[in-house]
Amino acid sequence: MRILVAPDKFKDSLGAQEVAESIAAGLRDVLPEATIDILPVADGGEGTAAVISRACAGEWGQCDAHDALGRAITARYLWLPDRRTAVMEMSEAAGMWRIASPERDPVRANTFGVGEMLLHARDRDAAEIILGLGGSATNDGGFGMARSLGFRFLNRHGVELIGPVSELLDLEHISPPGDLNLPRVTAAADVRNPLLGERGATRTFGPQKGVTPDRLEMLEGALTRLADVAARDLGSDFREAAGAGAAGGLGFGLMSFCGASIRPGFDLVSDMLDLEAAINRADVVITGEGRLDDQTLEGKAPAGVAQLARRRGKRIYAIVGCAEESATAGGLFDGVFALAKPPSTREESIARTEALLRERARELGATLLR
Repeated sequence: MRILVAPDKFKDSLGAQEVAESIAAGLRDVLPEATIDILPVADGGEGTAAVISRACAGEWGQCDAHDALGRAITARYLWLPDRRTAVMEMSEAAGMWRIASPERDPVRANTFGVGEMLLHARDRDAAEIILGLGGSATNDGGFGMARSLGFRFLNRHGVELIGPVSELLDLEHISPPGDLNLPRVTAAADVRNPLLGERGATRTFGPQKGVTPDRLEMLEGALTRLADVAARDLGSDFREAAGAGAAGGLGFGLMSFCGASIRPGFDLVSDMLDLEAAINRADVVITGEGRLDDQTLEGKAPAGVAQLARRRGKRIYAIVGCAEESATAGGLFDGVFALAKPPSTREESIARTEALLRERARELGATLLR
């Protein structure tokens, strides 16, 4: 029996490589004769660059930038010299992980540091920049990033807007830089949400970043004004594009200010890893992530792995931290094994993730023996 172990990370716990190794160890406990291949996956969220680095010949670089609150940081990214490609994650600069819970404020938070990263890759003579959009602390529609790139945002008095996202309510004109000359930018998104509305950046993802109910309408209005003025002054309107709402509207900003294209992150990573070939070689495929829910089915890595496996007629299983019933009812997986089981709490399960992954993998291995 040949088994492919291809999980995503377990957020706040283990990276995708560590998850895969733990699952493989549990399988070997009960299936010592099996051939087990490990191929961690990602979908544009945090950890995407690390996953790609294990499959492509590259080197890690770094640049000076600023975090979402304007503090000086050093941001890391993957450089693929053969392709002259920089593989970056917006979360390196403007990620939630850099901001302590009491400091989270999407009105103040901005993507200025993401623009600094893009400029560093440009100055390195990159032919392409791949930018993962997961894990943002921001809700600025790329306002900060664009300012970093040289765009000027002016109110009706000609005063430049350089402050919080709420200033966009007074936006009257966007002035592009004279010679930006960015390389091709491909944004890897794990969601397909538009910029505005009930499924948009603010209403869907804002609350988990600290957007309180009294600020929802203000932030929605700010992004609406940004989209209206961008459509008039830049001649393009991406507010309804799939993925425009990713990373607090950074997807919209990348398309509007950088001429970027947005690809489903899983598809991009899958191509770079040659995942389909690995699935073809396997008899059984095992994937997983920290939480299996309705968002998983909209483009997250485990759903992508499962769909590829189904098309190739392979058995497909998931080992996850926890699972919503609605995400397991559609028959996408032959079986789902959750780490969290009553009476254990989610926090207790997270603390024991490595051991529980191995335990659930043994249970899955026993199922395969039947």
